[in-house]
Amino acid sequence: MLPRIEGKGIPIGVVGVGHLGFHHARILKKTPGAELIGIADTNPSRLQWVSRKLGCRAFSSPEELLGRVKAVTICVPTASHHAASLPFLKAGVHTFIEKPITRDLKEADDLIREARAMNVLLEVGHVERFNQAVQALAQYPGRVYFIECHRLSPFKKRSLDIGVTLDLMIHDIDIILGLIPSPLVSIEAVGARVLTQQEDIANARLRFENGCIANITTSRLTHRAMRKIRIFQENCYISIDYARQAAAVYHKESNRIVSRKIRIRRREPLRLELAHFVSEVAQHNGVPRGAGAVDTKARDALATAIEITRQIAQAPHTAA
Repeated sequence: MLPRIEGKGIPIGVVGVGHLGFHHARILKKTPGAELIGIADTNPSRLQWVSRKLGCRAFSSPEELLGRVKAVTICVPTASHHAASLPFLKAGVHTFIEKPITRDLKEADDLIREARAMNVLLEVGHVERFNQAVQALAQYPGRVYFIECHRLSPFKKRSLDIGVTLDLMIHDIDIILGLIPSPLVSIEAVGARVLTQQEDIANARLRFENGCIANITTSRLTHRAMRKIRIFQENCYISIDYARQAAAVYHKESNRIVSRKIRIRRREPLRLELAHFVSEVAQHNGVPRGAGAVDTKARDALATAIEITRQIAQAPHTAA
C-alpha cells in the first residue's frame, strides 16, 4: 500500500546518487509539493557524503524505500535501470528513470507493460525537452526540411557502460523525433571506438517520410563542449545553443540574411523536469490514463539509438 500524502508533499526517493542522482536529490529537497524521504545507493561512502551534504536520510538499499514513497527517481547506470525500476512499478510507485529508459527494447517494453498494469506514471529523463531554448521552437511551427546537430563533450569517466549514442546522441534523437511529424524511414550511421569498448564518436543521418533529413554528430572525445542544433525551414533557420539556452532565427530579407535573437528566460531544465514529474504525480487520481501515463516517446528514441549503435558495431571500420 502506498503511503498517504500528508501536508509536506508527495513522498519521493532517489535511487542512485552519483553525479546526476546528487542533483536529483538536491532539487527534490526544495521542490514545492515534494518531500524527499531519502536516498539509496550501494556505495556506502558516496551515500553518506550526499546524505550529510544535503541533510537527507540514507538507505543502503532501494528496497528500504518501498512502502515509504509514492514516487521515485532512478539514477543508476543504464544496465541497472530495469532491475532498479521494476520493484517500484510492481509496488505501484510512480517512477522517473534517467535516460535512456533501458539498455534494450525488451527491458523497456517490460517496464512499460508493468506501468500500465499498475496504472502508474513512467517518465524518462530526456532533459532537453525542458530546455527553454527548445521550448521556444513552438513559436516557429513551419515545415522542417533539414536539421543539423552537434553534441560534443570532453571525455568523462562516467556512463561508460554505454556508447556515445545512448549516452549523448539520444538527447538529439528525442528532440528530432518530437519535431518531425512524419515516420522515420531510414537510418545511416558510422562511428568509432577510441578510448572505450563502445563507440565514442558517432554520426547518424535520419531520413523521414516527408523528406526531412537530420544529420547528428556526437562525440565524447573533444577538447571543448558543444551542444547545438540548427533547424532549417523555408526561408529561415533557427539556431539553438542548448548549453547557453540561447536561440536565434535567421531569415531572408531581400538579398541578404538577417538574424534576430529569440528572447528566452533561462531556467534550470532538470528543475523544471522534476517539478513536472511531481506535478503529474500530484494530479494522478488513480483513474486509468492509458498511454498518456507512460513515456512511449522515450522508447522511440531508444529504438532509433539502438539501430544506430547496431550499424556502427557491425561496420568494419568501427574499431580504432
